Amino acid sequence: MSVEQSLLGKDTNYPTQYQPDILFPISRAQARENYAHIDGIYQGKDWWHVFEISWLNAKGIPQVAIGRITLPANSPNLIESKSLKLYFNSLNFTKFATRADFIATVEKDLSKAAEAEITLTLFQADDLAVSQPQGLCIDELEPERLKNHPDATLLSLDTEAQNQELEIDLYSHLLRSNCPVTGQPDWGTVFIRYKGKKPCYRSILAYIISYRQHNGFHEQCVEQIYADLWETFKPEKLMVYATYTRRGGLDINPCRVSDLAWMPSPIRLARQ
Repeated sequence: MSVEQSLLGKDTNYPTQYQPDILFPISRAQARENYAHIDGIYQGKDWWHVFEISWLNAKGIPQVAIGRITLPANSPNLIESKSLKLYFNSLNFTKFATRADFIATVEKDLSKAAEAEITLTLFQADDLAVSQPQGLCIDELEPERLKNHPDATLLSLDTEAQNQELEIDLYSHLLRSNCPVTGQPDWGTVFIRYKGKKPCYRSILAYIISYRQHNGFHEQCVEQIYADLWETFKPEKLMVYATYTRRGGLDINPCRVSDLAWMPSPIRLARQ
């Protein structure tokens, strides 16, 4: 089924009974056709924070938590976000004997939809700490060119560096794209860890800004950013990790790496 056949962007009733079949998988394959050959596209994680989790314990008393879902980048499917929200709502009035039983049920249902092993970690409602971004923020730079849609030709090496090799951590809060179905804006902070010939930081910022009118799911945007950086700069190693702001009680945080030793730990930023 295509995403146009999903519940995204449509008026729906919120279920009050356990409904695992509401989960809507979306194949990753079509979006990856142009860069499936690139090292790292299938390496990494998609981390989802779910801020609206509730169920009933064995005595019928409501329980609440914040959840972190970990979805492997090599899964055949991602899960459409509205269907995930509705799925968790369907658990609000369902009794579970233990917290572990709740986790096991969710992991089973999500793994079936994604066709890969998904894990769920639960946090107490006030336990998910806010992190500070690490690295060099490039948001105060002034790009030479600006465009309204992603354009890899904006990217360039630093011509004054004379092929200087370096390892650098960069980030920008200026990532913005649109949901390809509803047109709603998605905001994020993108982190880039890079080892190779020194890139022009202004060109990277211009490239990030060029997503402002782009229609793409979070995971697809991160993979396109990763692919364009990889093909343009040909680095020794690369990591791209975007922490998107919350919408509908969910935030999505895809990460792709060329070397698994560079996999970061998941974080939550203040805007999330």
